[in-house]
Amino acid sequence: MKKWWIVGAVVVVAVIALFVGPRIYASLESSDPAATVSTEGARAAEGDLDGQWTVTPGSESNPTSAGYTVAEVLNGADVTVVGTTRDVSGSATVDGSTLTAGEIVVQTGTITTDSDRRDNQFRGNIFDVAANPTATFTVTEPVDLSSVPTDGTTATVPLTGELTLKGQTRPVTVDASVLRDGANLVASGGIPVTWTDFGVEPPSLGFVTVEPTGTVDFLVTLAKN
Repeated sequence: MKKWWIVGAVVVVAVIALFVGPRIYASLESSDPAATVSTEGARAAEGDLDGQWTVTPGSESNPTSAGYTVAEVLNGADVTVVGTTRDVSGSATVDGSTLTAGEIVVQTGTITTDSDRRDNQFRGNIFDVAANPTATFTVTEPVDLSSVPTDGTTATVPLTGELTLKGQTRPVTVDASVLRDGANLVASGGIPVTWTDFGVEPPSLGFVTVEPTGTVDFLVTLAKN
């Protein structure tokens, strides 16, 4: 009798995992969009662009952040997942109105979504943040910033650079939205990536499958030194 009770309990647990597990996972999905430049309350530009710039924590309307956006198929339904962190640093050099150097450094171990379960997988098997504590984007070609307005509106500026994820570096391009807000410079963008190009294997858990492509996102506010 005890043997049959154990078998029955195992069957019940399996059924619960099959039908309830995906629903629990679904309830933890994120649908918030990646951060983009906001012009709310933006001020007219002050001073010129020439000089050294440093990434700052930003403002309430444009808080510095970075992370990723990826699509999942969950029980046949399309879901968007956004992971983000405020733990971002970096710098830029502008000669006249030309960006001649720039780098953004992201601490991968603090990237979070709204699911501890997903975050633990990301920090372990997927990205191995212990061995890969940072991700970086480095500008490799000069960027003309002369088209960025001074009236608190944005311009789209193409950036060419190198993205390093999980120890793999690849050339990338991204159309960044750039704003001059008072004495600050604000930029955001989503760099298109194929995860396996960087040694990142999108997980598949049976009831959920992660798409092979996504974006690495950034929103940074810089102040002149």
